[in-house]
Amino acid sequence: MKKILTILAVLTIIVCISGCNTFEGMGEDIERVGESMQDAGD
Repeated sequence: MKKILTILAVLTIIVCISGCNTFEGMGEDIERVGESMQDAGD
């Protein structure tokens, strides 16, 4: 039982770490869109 919980914990950590990279990239894309809209408004 402990082995299964350990494996699940490790997999969860791996998924969270890769998810952070994805969200960071998405945040940068949203920031660029916002800057483009601001420039268009000027």
